[in-house]
Amino acid sequence: MNLKKKFKAKLPTPWGDFFIIGFEEEIGIKNHIALIYGDISLADPILTRIHSECLTGDALFSLRCDCGFQLESALITIAKAGSGLLIYHRQEGRNIGLLNKIHAYYLQDKGLDTVEANHKLGFSADERDFTPCVEILKLLKINNIRLLTNNPFKIKKLKNAGINIVERVDLIVGRNPKNSKYLDTKANKMGHFFSKRNNFHD
Repeated sequence: MNLKKKFKAKLPTPWGDFFIIGFEEEIGIKNHIALIYGDISLADPILTRIHSECLTGDALFSLRCDCGFQLESALITIAKAGSGLLIYHRQEGRNIGLLNKIHAYYLQDKGLDTVEANHKLGFSADERDFTPCVEILKLLKINNIRLLTNNPFKIKKLKNAGINIVERVDLIVGRNPKNSKYLDTKANKMGHFFSKRNNFHD
């Protein structure tokens, strides 16, 4: 997979003025974006969030997941830090696609957890490919990052691709009665970190 850097523009938000950069897959149909706050050339390592697309959480305010809460919190955290990067990774539903995700929601309504629902549909617990994110980091000449994540799978994938994660920064937000089972499944079956700990360890 190869990405082309396309266009850059200002993106004012409630938390400050970001720049938005569009990236186009040379082979494939997906586009990805990067949001940059401040002068990232002055920061090393760079505070970074890789946020995978979640239409229901990010745009429709769903309480079934923590995605929308994480997106907002990441933008606030980056703005407060004075500089940083958010990559919006266009792989909906851990890369099973929107319609399959809705089908998985239906199965969850019948009692399955998120991992069981994915397996029922013939997918792994997490189908995401972080290659586009690695390419964006390299196109932006970023090697060292402080990663806003609770997800050990994401850390492993980025490290294996040569990205130096100097620190893991917690992003623990959004628990509510509607997503408690979802978050518990993340912790118990996928190993997500939900205890406060800022330093990255292998």
